[in-house]
Amino acid sequence: MASAIKSSLQKESSAANSSGKSSQKSPPIRSARSVEITQVVEWREGTARRVEDYLAAEEPLEILIGRKPLVVTMRTPGNDEELAAGFLLTEGIIEERAQLAEIIIPARGRNLVRVKLARGTRAPAASSRRYFAANSSCGVCGKTSIDSVRARNIRPLNSGFRIGADILCKLPDLARPSQETFGRTGGLHAAALFDATGNLIVLREDIGRHNAVDKVIGWALLNGRVPLNDCILLASGRGGFEIVQKSIVAGIPVVASVSAPSSLAVELARRMRLTLVGFLRGRRFVIYSGEERILSDSTELV
Repeated sequence: MASAIKSSLQKESSAANSSGKSSQKSPPIRSARSVEITQVVEWREGTARRVEDYLAAEEPLEILIGRKPLVVTMRTPGNDEELAAGFLLTEGIIEERAQLAEIIIPARGRNLVRVKLARGTRAPAASSRRYFAANSSCGVCGKTSIDSVRARNIRPLNSGFRIGADILCKLPDLARPSQETFGRTGGLHAAALFDATGNLIVLREDIGRHNAVDKVIGWALLNGRVPLNDCILLASGRGGFEIVQKSIVAGIPVVASVSAPSSLAVELARRMRLTLVGFLRGRRFVIYSGEERILSDSTELV
């Protein structure tokens, strides 16, 4: 996939240079930036001063299937190929890596990703594209969504996966050094994949927690690692329905978050037999579903 992306970029760049216009007259291509700098006034203990502050970047990204718009989502620039691939998988547009032919980032379209599906893969109807545009920023809501997830061709989650409680408690601290943009801005969500021994596999940041999850899953898809049946997903913020739904599609058996899950997320996790953990902070966490993947023989329920 990396070579496909690279060759597509080269083709579009060559086409632009052969159009008869001098490359020197083309508008400069601004690279993706996850952080912006701004001037602010800081008030502290009765004294005000003007200082520079870092902000997490937020820009729209339009994903197209061929030439047809699919969705516009607000995201932090960076890893846009992964975001597009993950979105297509978790929203049911594709079911496997083989259905994804190319991901193209046009030379002059840093807020645009064009996806080419493999021959025989059906693109979503126009009504679906409008649906995605309405819901991409907050995930899908409503109990009817649970039935739609269950109706999809999703593999059963790995019932034999186990992770020790001590390792689980260490995951937030293990992820923190890789949250570089959050460290500078304090304004980004993160999603990270770990194996059962606590080794960090990949971490991505984004202004939207659902986008961070899609980036992680997209990375796995493009690298031939889906289904992620031997991994745990750690998500910052709350464990909402969209996080659980995306994890189930990717085959992740355990999802943990540092905050509370929603009622719909818990219901979906229980129906699909996913292990869902919330309030993972220090030496405490709450298991809402699937405790058999975490509790050891030495753990006593009282």
